[in-house]
Amino acid sequence: MRNYWLKAAFVWLAAILSFSFAAALSAEDSLPPLVDGKVPQNLDELWGNYDSRKDPLETTVVREWKEGSVTCRYVVFTIGTFKGKVSRIAAFYAFPTDIREKLPAVLDLHGGGQKASLTVVIFQAQNGYAGLSINWGGNPMDGMKEGEPNTDWGALDATQKHNDHYGTMKPDAKTLDAVESPRNNNWFFLVLAARRGLTFLEQQPEVDAQRLGVTGHSMGGKLTTDVAGIDARLKAAVPSCGGCGSAPGKISGMPGSGMRNDESALHLKTIDDCAYIPRIRCPILYLSPTNDFAGPLDNMAENWKQIGSKDVHYAISPHFNHRHVAEFSVSQYLLLEQYLKNGAALPGTPVLEVKLDTADGVPVATLKPERVGEVTRADIYYSVDPHVLTRFWRDAQAKREGDAWVARCPVMSADQPLYVIASVYYPLKQTFKRYQWLGFDHIKEFAISSTMIAQLPTDLKKAGVKATDSVEAMIDDFSREWHDWTRLEWGNPHVWDAATRKIKDPKWRGPDGAQLAIDVKAPKDCTLVVRVRQNDWGAYPNKPGGEYAAALPVKVSPDWQTLTCSLQDFRPVNDGTKGPLVNWSYVTELSLRGSAEVLKDGEKTKLGGQAWNEPRQFRNFRWVGGQQPGTTVHSGNGALTQEQLDGQIQKAIKESTDQEKRERDGK
Repeated sequence: MRNYWLKAAFVWLAAILSFSFAAALSAEDSLPPLVDGKVPQNLDELWGNYDSRKDPLETTVVREWKEGSVTCRYVVFTIGTFKGKVSRIAAFYAFPTDIREKLPAVLDLHGGGQKASLTVVIFQAQNGYAGLSINWGGNPMDGMKEGEPNTDWGALDATQKHNDHYGTMKPDAKTLDAVESPRNNNWFFLVLAARRGLTFLEQQPEVDAQRLGVTGHSMGGKLTTDVAGIDARLKAAVPSCGGCGSAPGKISGMPGSGMRNDESALHLKTIDDCAYIPRIRCPILYLSPTNDFAGPLDNMAENWKQIGSKDVHYAISPHFNHRHVAEFSVSQYLLLEQYLKNGAALPGTPVLEVKLDTADGVPVATLKPERVGEVTRADIYYSVDPHVLTRFWRDAQAKREGDAWVARCPVMSADQPLYVIASVYYPLKQTFKRYQWLGFDHIKEFAISSTMIAQLPTDLKKAGVKATDSVEAMIDDFSREWHDWTRLEWGNPHVWDAATRKIKDPKWRGPDGAQLAIDVKAPKDCTLVVRVRQNDWGAYPNKPGGEYAAALPVKVSPDWQTLTCSLQDFRPVNDGTKGPLVNWSYVTELSLRGSAEVLKDGEKTKLGGQAWNEPRQFRNFRWVGGQQPGTTVHSGNGALTQEQLDGQIQKAIKESTDQEKRERDGK
């Protein structure tokens, strides 16, 4: 009996000590423990009583220096205490040295695989802002010296070293809760860190706490949307290439869309952008290209119908993936100028309407912009391809009629959907100081876009839309120069690139057995390289994918000369490309380039690379011969497995970051 009571007393004492320790730990931690193991079920429960100002920042200025007229600081401050350990984040902070009044401030949120940007905060400071760029990913900071502190998440890890926890809530050694919980997801803690960044900004003596904005690219774009939805301190937000939300049923159920929604109900209510979007109240501009993998346009167009803000703008570059044309990119700074500096007001979102039930069965798009007298030009684009990442956007060549622009959108089949979007251009009167590669001194216009309108095949058939369009052998005569292409590194005479998805469109798809032909004028002997991507982003289920390139030798001549290539001329670019290119039917992108590498007998061989400076003269890019395979977009459901999707995303992120580095370095 005595042993029984001794044992009971020990258990009781252990319980008391355990409770006391847990209570002490909870008092120190920035987030309360779960009550009875019940996890948050929505944003109210997830963020509930969290106060981003409560914990002291305990800021350390690691280093301070001057860059011209700008004061720069390398700082580290506290995110919070979790599981008894402090989490600290590194950042770059910059502001104009000569301060005459309190400044508006902008928080910059970097993308996946990237780091805090000194370039961005200096650019912001040179243009009259205080800028903070937090290093949430923990990668080495620019110019970081040996022994200098970096981001340390303590008992947690919200970086990409803990990469699987952007999509799961399950517990592990680097999560907060011992049960499946949204507080175990990396995105939750990155939003929390961003909110602490806003706290840092509002506490700086040079900052006006009533004028805070946020911008972010890629993963930072998602964070920007989510922070804007949960933190009322923000007066302006610009998500770039992210923040569109998961594919709703209307999108994921569309055959051939390439989009799906595998998220759990709890994830959708607590982590997904869809939960945050309706709560956004500040002015916001969605900055994204039409074919972005990280921010699918179709998802945004559907999900942002629920946005809470009454002041919503769009700047959507045609044809690009994960980057922007300068005329669109500059619009983000115009939004910040308007709402953080009381600058000139942006034109409102242009009104786009699509009429299907026309007299001749051809859909008609009508665009009505604001401030018509200032408009320099307007473009209306449409597509018949359900696959959001690889579709080609046809220019409908809108014509002005009074105060509107009108365009016909003929289709080849009523069995495919119709997507329409438009952009309006205005004179750029605002100037910005340039820092390194961030500058807009060469452009004269800025662009504001409409949101996208999607019409399903059932809509087209119900309205009596007729198939009036037909195939064309002429892919591009270049009378409009590179209007249907994206150009990268155009000033580099060795690795310039111009790409188009035009040959995926059934109107310009390659006939079986056809050759590609193009006329060129060459200033010297050189090589034109043609590269194609087949079945990119799983556009065609159960069909082979890969990348191929072919070299077309060019002889110097003052006259036009015709170059041709066949399927047999193409070689695989990498080990992931299996088998030869056997037809044009599943090609999703084609580019004309200065150089490429291919595999020959298992070894990498370089094609081209000789200097070919501007101007580069081309005409009459066309199909020769062959038999047309059909007129419809022959996509299936186009959904990749999660492993395939992750692989494509990591590849796309690397291509994007490598491209940005080459442009910054001028190589």
